[in-house]
Amino acid sequence: MRLTKKTHACIRLEKDGRTLVIDPGTFSERDAALGADAVLVTHEHPDHFDEERLRAAMEANPGAEIFTLRSVAEKIAAAFPGRVHTVGHGDAFSAAGFQIQAHGELHAVIHPDLPRVTNVGYLVDGSVFHPGDALTVPAHPVETLLLPVQAPWSKISEVIDYVREVKPQRVIDVHDALLTDLARPIYDTHIGNLGGADHARLASGEAADV
Repeated sequence: MRLTKKTHACIRLEKDGRTLVIDPGTFSERDAALGADAVLVTHEHPDHFDEERLRAAMEANPGAEIFTLRSVAEKIAAAFPGRVHTVGHGDAFSAAGFQIQAHGELHAVIHPDLPRVTNVGYLVDGSVFHPGDALTVPAHPVETLLLPVQAPWSKISEVIDYVREVKPQRVIDVHDALLTDLARPIYDTHIGNLGGADHARLASGEAADV
């Protein structure tokens, strides 16, 4: 697969001439989902789900489909009958020629006073795992972990321990729009030295084979 990092939590995966996009939210480029054959959305928060970006992708490609949990599907399914599919923990399905497994049920705790929304992570082709906003450990080996490195709900020790628990071959940063360039080397050093996996950081638009 060819993985292209977009801003924040969004990535594009390409294989055999088809494109899968995960989490094109408001922090991502306005065209982040354009050209997608399928879009996966992990949860309803706007930095992961933006209805305008999804509509643009669906209108540009009449064959495009969306796979997401119920809270997101309910917001957009009426506009695209038969093209928006509700998925949840334990489901396995095919999207744009990729084999997907869904893992996880709830968003990480931001604060005990705030209700937790649903969240599902996606394991793509048994290799690349995007957890959304949770530290879900899939019941399956992971080669490439897309690591949410900075969020209101996390701290660096939890992020490092998550890498250790998943035990991927490599880690690529996501969920990083709130992290300043000044702080980047601190995160790079700690994750690289303590996580136990190869650690990579891609700029927006930069790609790697995984």
